[in-house]
Amino acid sequence: MTGTPPPGPPQAQTRITVPDPKIMVNLLGAGDEILRLVERSVTSDVHVRGNEITITGTPTDNALAERLFAELIELIEKGETLTTDAVRRTVGMLEQGGAERPAEVLTLNILSRRGRTIRPKTLGQKHYVDAIDVHTIVFGIGPAGTGKTYLAMAKAVQALQAKQVNRIILTRPAVEAGERLGFLPGTLNEKIDPYLRPLYDALHDMLDPESIPKLMAAGTIEVAPLAYMRGRAQPYDARVLTPEGFKPFGSLRVGDLVIGSNGMPTPVIGIHPQGRKEVYRVTSQDGASTVCCGEHLWTVATPDDKRRGRKRTIETQEMIGREWRGHTRRYELPVVAPVELESQEVPLDPYALGLLLGDGCFSSRATPSFCTADPELAVAIERALPDIELVRKGDYDYVLRHVHGHRGGVIVADPVTRAVRELGLAGKKSGTTFVPDLYKHNSLDVRLAVLQGLLDTDGGPVLQPGRSCRVQYATTSVRLRDDVVQLVRSLGGVATWRVRPAEGRKPGLANGRPVSYRADAYVVEIRLPAGIAPFRLTRKRDRYDEHGGGRPMRFIDSIVPAGVQETMCIQVAAEDSLYVTDDFLVTHNTLNDAFIILDEAQNTTPEQMKMFLTRLGFGSKIVVTGDVTQVDLPGGTTSGLRVVREILENVQDVHFAQLSSADVVRHRLVGEIVDAYARWDAEQENEQAQNVRAVPGRGPQGGRAGRRR
Repeated sequence: MTGTPPPGPPQAQTRITVPDPKIMVNLLGAGDEILRLVERSVTSDVHVRGNEITITGTPTDNALAERLFAELIELIEKGETLTTDAVRRTVGMLEQGGAERPAEVLTLNILSRRGRTIRPKTLGQKHYVDAIDVHTIVFGIGPAGTGKTYLAMAKAVQALQAKQVNRIILTRPAVEAGERLGFLPGTLNEKIDPYLRPLYDALHDMLDPESIPKLMAAGTIEVAPLAYMRGRAQPYDARVLTPEGFKPFGSLRVGDLVIGSNGMPTPVIGIHPQGRKEVYRVTSQDGASTVCCGEHLWTVATPDDKRRGRKRTIETQEMIGREWRGHTRRYELPVVAPVELESQEVPLDPYALGLLLGDGCFSSRATPSFCTADPELAVAIERALPDIELVRKGDYDYVLRHVHGHRGGVIVADPVTRAVRELGLAGKKSGTTFVPDLYKHNSLDVRLAVLQGLLDTDGGPVLQPGRSCRVQYATTSVRLRDDVVQLVRSLGGVATWRVRPAEGRKPGLANGRPVSYRADAYVVEIRLPAGIAPFRLTRKRDRYDEHGGGRPMRFIDSIVPAGVQETMCIQVAAEDSLYVTDDFLVTHNTLNDAFIILDEAQNTTPEQMKMFLTRLGFGSKIVVTGDVTQVDLPGGTTSGLRVVREILENVQDVHFAQLSSADVVRHRLVGEIVDAYARWDAEQENEQAQNVRAVPGRGPQGGRAGRRR
């Protein structure tokens, strides 16, 4: 006897009325293709008559179908033209569940250009895009066709247009050429273009093609293989400023302190040897210079930038040949703030030393003397030197006498003479004097006091109609000239010098008699920042304060090849990533205010991945994309993308977005192919595991693990 089949779940009917005929037409699709796809996608029966949709099935099935129609109608109401692809993706998202509504996901616009809108098409892509907004570093990991690079590019262009970043940097490893592109024919661009073509193609989809060359020429967009991003290097023998003074660049270690652009110490947090590279000498208008590679970064401001109140970060090679705009220099560099160096005790008051270097006599055979027509300076030097009194010997001549000398018939060493000998100045004449290193590599107060003493004696304010007051200093000593320049630069100023030849100059007067000049004079022109007073002498200080000292400015004057040298680069913890190199030039090599995309990251080594991630600067974002199932590295080389998750999994502000075959946005077969390969890989691994267990003496029990093919 045949039994009666058990009754099925109760059936119910749900009706949806669509009042707008235009919405109904779009909802059905051309030739009812949308309706037929919906019927195949849901379990309930769907019937349409006029503007009414009837859904028949179990309450659960009806609820899913009703929600599907609600989402599709909302898409149409938001101005979307319904497609079969949108229907499939809506169904997929509803089946996955989750809080996000498909209509919100499919209408999340990232960029719009010429009627075309770029937006996520799957729930996984929506989570990926949201993660880029929230986190500083995002890894987009998944199979081909999931839009990892394309969406990252769209977010980069969006950030650039919104002025959230100043530049976009796109890079990928060129492993097919072993990152050794030299053997390929053609120019550098012709060699690397095939590896970067997907990035160029995405750019052309999102930006006006005519604007792309201009943005790349200006350094706003940089596209380069990973191998060419390692630059930003200086030679090992370049100098870097530390709290103890200048040190060779190559002597730095992680944790050492260097001076940042704000004049304060900042630690070195990364050191990366770069090998032999072609280098260039960058020289500023005040004669300062340093050597760096073509990819080394500089923060500069062009006249256009200054009008807009902004700065830009640009590579050395991008400025070559463009240093001048007509008769004016194009690129202004930042000037270091007054530098804080370690304080050290000195044997002689620094202001008194400056006065003596200007108008004193350091004879090793006689008591030190001082010559000045300003009684204020005589009083100042007497106050600055304990146990010293000035004894007038003429209208302007004074002798520095020790108040305790010859007491009790015992000759007591003059403290000024003792200090002068200790500093190596004894017997030095006007053409050979210098500022001892102890005073140049000392606290800000000590350095400023020495400079003020020199300027109060041999310097002065210079006025020109319609201009601010500049400071001028003159000396016949080459060493003293260079020391004054160094003091000015260390105080955040700019100094240039010129020669005033002795030959041909009109003789001076001494007691009414003409006296010829016996040595060339060096005239130093000085600009100091606000807050740094160049004078203590009242008459000079008042005149300077009345007219103001202007603003110290430093411009790039020339960039010329300087050969090939061993190089390295450093990363510092300063907020702007700037540090001070030769001649107090401010430079840096970390990527600030940039949106950086590393594509095809599965083809990086762990070392390359670390190098790339530590390039991160302030105000920047990094998006790393890759597919760990398509590694092209040489056999035995571990992919940096495989291990980075283990290393950074628990690091705050780093996010790993995992995309799957459900997020493939190419032809539907691509997703099926990805799934088929995944099943095959799983079967192969399972078969290998079974074979290992079947072989006696192998595997964990036998002490020898099976080898994966």
